[in-house]
Amino acid sequence: RRAVRFWQITTDKITVPENTTWYIMTDLPGDIQLSVGNTYGFRTWIEYGFKQSKNELGWADYRVTDYQEIERWWEIIFSTYFMISLQSEPFKRLRHYQNDNTSHETDSVPDEITDKFCLHSWWHHETSWKSTLNNLRLIIQPKIFFCLISPWLEVFRIPDLVKGFLVLTRIMNEFKPYLPDG
Repeated sequence: RRAVRFWQITTDKITVPENTTWYIMTDLPGDIQLSVGNTYGFRTWIEYGFKQSKNELGWADYRVTDYQEIERWWEIIFSTYFMISLQSEPFKRLRHYQNDNTSHETDSVPDEITDKFCLHSWWHHETSWKSTLNNLRLIIQPKIFFCLISPWLEVFRIPDLVKGFLVLTRIMNEFKPYLPDG
C-alpha cells in the first residue's frame, strides 16, 4: 500500500475561510508542507488547458478513467496540440528567420507546391491556430480517405483511382512541417 496523507489548503490559516479552503489527499513523499498547495494549485490550470486543447482539437467528448489511459490520453492531446502549434504563424516566422541566418540552402518545399496547397477551396488563409489545424487536416485528408476507401477498392478494382490517390498522397507528402532543431 502507498502512504497517503491528507492536507488542508487555505489562504488564511487563522480564519480558514470556507470559500478559499480545500482538502487534498496525496501520496507525494517527503517534506511537502510548503509546496503541496502550489503543486495541486497548478492542477486546476493544467486541467483547464487540457480541456481547451481537447475542445480545439474536437476531442472534448472523449473521456477515460483508468490512470494509464489518462496519462496516454494527455500525451496524445498535448503532443497533437504542440505539433499543430509548431505549424502556426509565429513558428513559421521563426523558421524563415532561422533559414535566413543559417544558410542559403533550403529544406523547404518548393514554392510552387506549397502555393498550390492554399488554392484548395476550403483552405483557411487566416493566421490563427484553428486555421492551422484546419489546413493540416486538409493536407492529410487524401491519405485518410484512401485508407477509408481501400476496402472497397479490394472489392471493386479501380486501378486509376488507386493511382490517383497515390499521386495525390505523394504530393501531400511534399509538405515539410516545421520541426525546431534545438
